[in-house]
Amino acid sequence: MFKKIMFQLHWFFGISAGLVLALMGVTGALYAFQEEIMIAINPQMRVEQRDTGVLPPAQLVAKLQAEGKGVSALFVDMSGSQPARIFLTPPPGERRGALSFVDPYTGEAMGEPRGEDFFMLMLQLHRFLAMGDTGRQFTGFSTLMLVFFCLSGLYLRWPRKALSWRTWLTFDWSKKGRAFNWDLHAIAGTWCLVFYLCAALTGLYWSYDWYRSGLTALLSDEPGKQERRGRPERAGADEEQATIDLDAMWRGIQQTSGDNIAIYSTRLPFRAGEKADVFILPKDAEHVRAFDQIKVDPATGEVSQVSRFRDKSFKAQLLASVYALHVGEYFGLTGRILMAVASLAMPLFFITGWLLYLDRRRKKRAVRAARGEVSGSAGGESWLIGFASQSGFAEQLAWQTAGQLQAAGHPVQVQPLGKLSEDELKRARKALFVISTFGDGEAPDNARGFERKVIGGAVGLENLSYAMLALGDRQYAHFCGFARRMRDWLDQQGAQRLFDPVEVDGSDTHALDLWQRQLGDLTGIKPQVVQEAPFGNWTLSRRERINPGSQGEATFLVGLTPAGDTQWQAGDILEILPRNAKARVRRWLDGHGLDPSEWVNVGPVAQPLHEALTSRQLPDSFAHLVGLHAQALFEALVPLSGREYSIASLPSDGSLELLVRQQRHPDGSLGLGSGWLTEFAGLGASVLARLRRNSGFHAPEDDRPVILIGNGTGLAGLRSLIKARIADGHWRNWLLFGERNEAYDFYCRSELQGWLASGQLARLDLAFSRDQAEKLYVQDRLREAAEALRRWVEEGASIYVCGSLEGMASGVDRVMREVLGDARVEQLVEDGRYRRDVY
Repeated sequence: MFKKIMFQLHWFFGISAGLVLALMGVTGALYAFQEEIMIAINPQMRVEQRDTGVLPPAQLVAKLQAEGKGVSALFVDMSGSQPARIFLTPPPGERRGALSFVDPYTGEAMGEPRGEDFFMLMLQLHRFLAMGDTGRQFTGFSTLMLVFFCLSGLYLRWPRKALSWRTWLTFDWSKKGRAFNWDLHAIAGTWCLVFYLCAALTGLYWSYDWYRSGLTALLSDEPGKQERRGRPERAGADEEQATIDLDAMWRGIQQTSGDNIAIYSTRLPFRAGEKADVFILPKDAEHVRAFDQIKVDPATGEVSQVSRFRDKSFKAQLLASVYALHVGEYFGLTGRILMAVASLAMPLFFITGWLLYLDRRRKKRAVRAARGEVSGSAGGESWLIGFASQSGFAEQLAWQTAGQLQAAGHPVQVQPLGKLSEDELKRARKALFVISTFGDGEAPDNARGFERKVIGGAVGLENLSYAMLALGDRQYAHFCGFARRMRDWLDQQGAQRLFDPVEVDGSDTHALDLWQRQLGDLTGIKPQVVQEAPFGNWTLSRRERINPGSQGEATFLVGLTPAGDTQWQAGDILEILPRNAKARVRRWLDGHGLDPSEWVNVGPVAQPLHEALTSRQLPDSFAHLVGLHAQALFEALVPLSGREYSIASLPSDGSLELLVRQQRHPDGSLGLGSGWLTEFAGLGASVLARLRRNSGFHAPEDDRPVILIGNGTGLAGLRSLIKARIADGHWRNWLLFGERNEAYDFYCRSELQGWLASGQLARLDLAFSRDQAEKLYVQDRLREAAEALRRWVEEGASIYVCGSLEGMASGVDRVMREVLGDARVEQLVEDGRYRRDVY
């Protein structure tokens, strides 16, 4: 599971941040060789070395000063092989002045070099995409992602023969297509890994203040002392200007460093009293950025502070060499070249990553297109797999079963019952039915048409052999009612049972395992344990009561953040695995005289009994548990089952949101799911949850009108649908919402009214039942709007109902039948235009 998450994060960030990194790599490589390229394209800037030695600073800048131009900084190579660079004083309001190149032997200006603007653009693109602070956020984040790509890529490609260097570093040039692209992506990435980590970990120094401060605290010999950044500011009109004597400064520099000067660079102060910063590269320096730093009085040449590179500790030397490490100069010319080659290769990973992603998408589309298709002769007759699903679980199991049959070479055809015709059923020879029962014995919405049109009629099915997996809930009197009616009808039509129907209460794993074993005996498929997606760790990031002062129970907007990138669609469901409150567990243990501190094994983890029992049902009757030791007691208790909630947000909102109303037992205690989410789990706590696809409640893909009807926390599923419709540019949305009092229970008031004012919500009808003498419900508002309901339906509207089954949903259904007629409502159900997510 962890590897799957890493893979999803790797490709997701790769196809988004990869383009920025590719641009940063190319521009960084070009800028790193700016000097060499500038000299190559500007022959007039080449300097022939002479025995006379380069001029001292005062003579180098004399001509510029004679022309009335101020000087802010100098950079001089004492070998005389490069032009001296003199930075002029910047104009008011600007940080950087013009750059003048002069002959180090004569002080003569060498003209305007070509390419300066180009390299300035390369620097701007490399650092912040030429977009200022906004671009800096993109480049900083992308640099963080480069560290992640290196580490996650290493983990994802870790080979079985980890000690074989050939496995890590050699290409197989005979490979083609996806295999070659993967080799190129993974193996070239391994070659570049060290360079990218070095570039990223040093590049973050300029991206984030917190990173720079942390690195300084870790490596500096004086962690409390922050390096001065930026250029000195020009003195104001009313401030005393600094007195600068370049001859005196040069004498002070020579007295400090003698003849051991390869390069010197100085920044001159603007205000009186400020010292000049001078950077000296000794001739015997460890690398080309191993500068000594001295502070000189610009008027007298007196040296007040000397910091020599070689006197620093190794870690402080690393801190001072951040730029040298970033561009590879720390390792000489070879290091620069290798770093530049690795940087230029950055687009390769963006391109190959995209090719691998697109290839995977193509294959997924092909798999989806192949769903339900029969690959006739080679595998024999196809199996018909029919399903009836309200919340998506039966559909999930049907497709899982189809996948197992196909993997074993059996062709399959998968159909929802609502689309299964009488003729298709007659033609089938072998069938598997995965049938869910909705409410107290009813057919799921998408199977009501099948029950009305097909079940009850006479259809000769003597040639059909079938097996059935029935899903239900024993809390209802008519457990698996619809599945049993269908089973009886199939038997009456002469269909033969392959084995007795398997009935499942909730998600009973024992019954699901039995289905697998029976199916394995029948088809020769090796039995597989049917597993739902595992519960993952989500962070409880938000909890806000949205009905303070209400007559009803407290209702909360709950926000959950997944560990990685997780996608869902409007209409999907989140299943929460709740936990008992710790206080309730301790009361239960104390009431039965049990020691809460005894340790038990929960899978591979040992926990105290009071912690382990937060995940178990705590029965009132203790007779069957008397005398059990702690481990046996834990294993005898039934695990808590999940609680399902309609999702109220979209992935683009940044978190998954739920609307949760507190439920209370007769003794006043909070219900498990609502209590866990609204009170017992603290903000920042980990919540076990998993997504469940609910395709029967997804928004239509076209721009047809949509009528959304709900009450209370049923607004959650409708809110996500409205958000999805607005995001797709579809504004013909009509919401009917009901609760107790407008003053306290108008959930998401400002959001809904904002949508209405902007036209993104075409119509909003509200029913607050306690705001008048005679109670008024959402179905009453629907009846009042009968004419509009007919008109919207005629215009092709789809209807979505979310909320309580008893009262609201049944009342809405009655009104729709009054207004539209039974036949029209049934047709809407069969056409998928009347959908319900009710509880």
